[in-house]
Amino acid sequence: MVQRLTYRRKVRYNTPSNKQIVVKTPGGVNTYHLATKRSARPRCAQANCHIPLAGIPAVRPRELKYMKKRQRRVSRAYGGNLCHICTRDRIVRAFLIEEQKLVKKVLKEKEAAKSADKAPAAVASTAGKKKKGSK
Repeated sequence: MVQRLTYRRKVRYNTPSNKQIVVKTPGGVNTYHLATKRSARPRCAQANCHIPLAGIPAVRPRELKYMKKRQRRVSRAYGGNLCHICTRDRIVRAFLIEEQKLVKKVLKEKEAAKSADKAPAAVASTAGKKKKGSK
């Protein structure tokens, strides 16, 4: 006949935080040992990515709290928060946006220089004309 086991802690129900493992002791008696929850791997925080982050261990939040800072993250921009692909995309996007701003600025300066060259000729042609109603 199977040996019956009882929970040895306060919670008497099979809740997610009260999972048990049956262990056979050297005396031949089966007992319960508390099983810790499986940890989810940290994932990329980008909205459509969610790739598991490399170099960061899958541990429970309490264990993560007591780990060293260098163990909790990867030493780069957005390390421990974004994956390498999303990090690269953000850096490239920021660079391209800055380049686009510079191009717009240069085009605006060229346009201003072009209009400055045309403006004196237009002013000179209207300088000799008389206005209506003036004597």
